[in-house]
Amino acid sequence: MEEQEFTGYVREYTDAVYRVAFHACKNPADSQDIVQNVFLRLYRASPTFESKEHARRWLLRVAVNESRRLVCSPWFHRRVPLEEYAQSLGMESPQETGLFQAVMGLPKKYRVPLYLYYYEGYPVKEVAALCGLKESTAQTRLQRARERLKKELSDD
Repeated sequence: MEEQEFTGYVREYTDAVYRVAFHACKNPADSQDIVQNVFLRLYRASPTFESKEHARRWLLRVAVNESRRLVCSPWFHRRVPLEEYAQSLGMESPQETGLFQAVMGLPKKYRVPLYLYYYEGYPVKEVAALCGLKESTAQTRLQRARERLKKELSDD
């Protein structure tokens, strides 16, 4: 892979990879480590992509896998309190902060598909493929996540 091509991928997809990693591990430092691992794998593998969407899907899939690997590791029990991190983001309104905390309070199996569907704009079929799930399972997780968010936000 040419240096210019690799640099283009890094510039274009770093934010998306970081957001997927953050939704999986809820920790900025670990998310940055995952981003580095994803792009290191890209550099070493030097795959040939058919299109920009193919490259994006490959990178996000690797990010999901790297996130799983990190979250399953035995030393991943240190966490930054969610409220502390939410304050550092500088959300503009209490509703944004509440929504962020509600989404981040969801179990990872609901949070990551929710992020891929609503923020990254993937259809359910692709969310399922990226998360390694059946399409019906991804749809069920999205539905349950929405129900949990609705309940959580209406209780406030």
